[in-house]
Amino acid sequence: MNETPIIGFIGAGKMAAALARGFVDSGLVAPENLIASDPVPTGRKAFGQAVGCETTDSNAEVLAKAKVIFLAFKPHQLDEATETVRDQFDGSYLVISILAGVRLAKLDEACGGLARVVRVMPNTPALVGEGACGYALGQAATADDGELVKRLLCAVGVAYEVKESLIDAVTGLSGSGPAYGYTIIEALSDGGVAAGLSRDIATRLAAQTMLGAAKMVLETGKHPGELKDMVCSPGGTTIEGVHELEEGGVRNALINAVRSATERAVELGQE
Repeated sequence: MNETPIIGFIGAGKMAAALARGFVDSGLVAPENLIASDPVPTGRKAFGQAVGCETTDSNAEVLAKAKVIFLAFKPHQLDEATETVRDQFDGSYLVISILAGVRLAKLDEACGGLARVVRVMPNTPALVGEGACGYALGQAATADDGELVKRLLCAVGVAYEVKESLIDAVTGLSGSGPAYGYTIIEALSDGGVAAGLSRDIATRLAAQTMLGAAKMVLETGKHPGELKDMVCSPGGTTIEGVHELEEGGVRNALINAVRSATERAVELGQE
């Protein structure tokens, strides 16, 4: 599939705008080939200004103009958002859901049982083109659908196909992960302030340090433990700091955070 079709968004919030903006900035989609609907006028206006595309208050209008549809509203709004357009869906539609916890089977039912559905878990760094996404294809989705979804998601970061049973783990890790990262950055900044740095400098140093560490992992391909050891000189300052992290249970706390968030995602799906 070489050409990107017209893309519609049902829901015009920040994540939808981030995805659409990424599609435009990467050159995958022209603004005139995007359309979004939202019942909230301020949401429509913000989306239109950010992306430069048409917006509407009619979900039916989105389906009339686009065959690739992103569902980008709150999970509990699924039935309400699709009720009036359910009969419009058929096998020509590719429906991509970013609704946390909503299973493929439920999505399929909400789209009349005919559309090809894909479940996606993006994260908020997609707003700055550094998203980390996981996606799972529904039974009716084709290989071409998978290629298109990956191409779109990679416009705002990286994307990996996983089994649907692992989407909750993606939610617990990369979906919720930015909050863990912000907590670490804030704590490092607090430590810098305690050591005498100004808040502005401490926060910028902490954030840049985490950015640099992440790039080292991604670009060198080395195990994080190996990279950590490269910083820890015998008898030096870093190994003392690492010892304090181990004493404080930071590693265990992060593992538990991912596991707890994953379990909560499972519970939301069951609800």
